[in-house]
Amino acid sequence: MRTSFSHMSTVVNSNFAVNSKGIQHMTCLIVFCLQARKVELKTRKDTPDAGALQKCADFVHAFILGFDIQDAIALLRLDDLYVESFEIKDVKTLKGEHLSRAIGRLSGKAGKTKFAIENSTRTRVVIADTRIHILGSFANIRVARDALCSLILGSPAGKVYSKLRTVSSRLAEKF
Repeated sequence: MRTSFSHMSTVVNSNFAVNSKGIQHMTCLIVFCLQARKVELKTRKDTPDAGALQKCADFVHAFILGFDIQDAIALLRLDDLYVESFEIKDVKTLKGEHLSRAIGRLSGKAGKTKFAIENSTRTRVVIADTRIHILGSFANIRVARDALCSLILGSPAGKVYSKLRTVSSRLAEKF
């Protein structure tokens, strides 16, 4: 798995944490090649199944995208978690100040809007420049993506909050 220069520093700084968690949960080896800027994954003799390697790859990928270690570990433990990524330009073509305002609407004042979306949909959201990454179950990702897309398109935060309230109560009734 190749990583960019900006993400390589976070990977190297948390080398021990990522390596110990990956080995502990899935018995896979995680090797960091600094010169090639790659993260290599290998199975061991005591690796339970071949699916463990894919789970470790998802774990490292989520960590490189910017999710916390605890959120990435949830990918190792639970089967129905996914990571979905999209760009703001996939929703609407924005440039200059319009793009900056859209990113500001997504975050909200002091991250309030982002945290409200995360808490009501039980997902984790990473906003990295113009890319948005969402970690959660399939249905919850869809709800969070719809809320984020409506913010990108210019909906006021209050309208999105009220829509999230109704959708999250409907999701709570399902479970």
